[in-house]
Amino acid sequence: MNNQELQRLTEKWSLQYFNRPFTHRIFFNPRLRTTGGRYHLNDGHIDINPLMYTEFDISNLKRVVLHELCHYHLHQTGRDYHHRSKDFRTLLAQVGGSRYAPVTSKARPPKRHLFYQCQGCGVVIARQRHFNTHRYVCRRCGHHFKLIKDVS
Repeated sequence: MNNQELQRLTEKWSLQYFNRPFTHRIFFNPRLRTTGGRYHLNDGHIDINPLMYTEFDISNLKRVVLHELCHYHLHQTGRDYHHRSKDFRTLLAQVGGSRYAPVTSKARPPKRHLFYQCQGCGVVIARQRHFNTHRYVCRRCGHHFKLIKDVS
């Protein structure tokens, strides 16, 4: 699917689900990684993550486009377009758009967690980076730490 086909589908879905025309541009943006799409307030265009179509199917792409069209039409009519607003949630439920985009292969991996335990008082701390256990001590009792678990 190319940008022209996406534009035609979006214009069709806008008339079908919202009874309003989509008069701006929509296109695939390969720089999007963790989000399904993005509506730009300043000029009204919409970016869509191409992985919503290539890794999933047309129905998933449709749900993501409907989500962005909810932002678009609410903003164009002067109503509250934020995710938290009641207008947005009710309109999204009416048209059948997705609340969240599915996780893609380009999403960032989960952060690493390192667990250290104090040799004196037994308190456990979680960190994302290693630290020198011979140099730093527990602030409660003054004893050294020991690495007990590395969860990647």
